[in-house]
Amino acid sequence: MNIDKEELKKKLTEEEYNVAVLGGTERPFTGELLDEKREGTFSCKVCGNSLFASGTKFDSGSGWPSFDEALPGAVELVPDDALGMRRTEAKCANCGAHLGHVFPDGPTATGERYCMNSVCLTFKEEVDREEDKEIQENTLD
Repeated sequence: MNIDKEELKKKLTEEEYNVAVLGGTERPFTGELLDEKREGTFSCKVCGNSLFASGTKFDSGSGWPSFDEALPGAVELVPDDALGMRRTEAKCANCGAHLGHVFPDGPTATGERYCMNSVCLTFKEEVDREEDKEIQENTLD
C-alpha cells in the first residue's frame, strides 16, 4: 500500500479499510455498486484512480460488481495463494489497494471476470454534455 495506513484509518470506514488495506472481502449482494447501470467510470475509493468503464460491467450473479476488463494500466494483477487455492488478486496500480480477484470464467470475449468489492470503488456518472448545454441554454432564456 503506497498510502499511509494511519491516514487511511481516518479516511475510510472500518469495512472499507478491512477490504482495501487488509485484503478482506465484503459480503456478497451487499455492495452499493452491485446494481449500478448508469454510464460512467468506477474508480479506486482510496486514491481516485479510474479503474473500469461502465460498459465493461456485467451481472455475473456472484454478488459482487463484475467487469470483463480494466482500463489500460489501471489494475495490477498479483498471484494469490492465501486460501490454499491459486487466484489472481486485483490491486489498484496507483496506490496498491486491494480491489478483489480476477477469474478466467467471464462470459465475454476477454474471458475474464474482475470480481470487485463495492466498498473499494466509487462511481462517477458520465454526464451528457449536449444535455447540459441544452439545460444551460434554457436556463438563460
